[in-house]
Amino acid sequence: MPKQKIQNQTFNDGIANIYSVGNIAPPGGMPKDGLTIKAKSIRYKERTVGMSRFWTAMQVNAKVGRLLRVPRMTNVSTQDVLIPTDGEQYKIVQVQYPEEIYPPVMDLSLERIDAAYDIAGN
Repeated sequence: MPKQKIQNQTFNDGIANIYSVGNIAPPGGMPKDGLTIKAKSIRYKERTVGMSRFWTAMQVNAKVGRLLRVPRMTNVSTQDVLIPTDGEQYKIVQVQYPEEIYPPVMDLSLERIDAAYDIAGN
């Protein structure tokens, strides 16, 4: 079988930040869930949410509204929140690692969060 050609990837559609969700209350205060920065100023490429991905997500009550391709990182999980250029907050519902792409990338399937979290330090 012939070797697949490596595809070059650009990230020209915007910049996003990735946050972890946790307690942002001051010590001794009532616990409050909020966002703490995990990865800052990540460039991304907007991708099309295909019908297969959309309907598969619907089967598990997730509404994938956006799909972003970003440089590969090892510390991003489905417990995190991403805020792209539009300022909306999106829960990461799936992380995939496509092969044969340079530089190494990951695809993040995103579901919009209706009740936005507070961001630590704001």
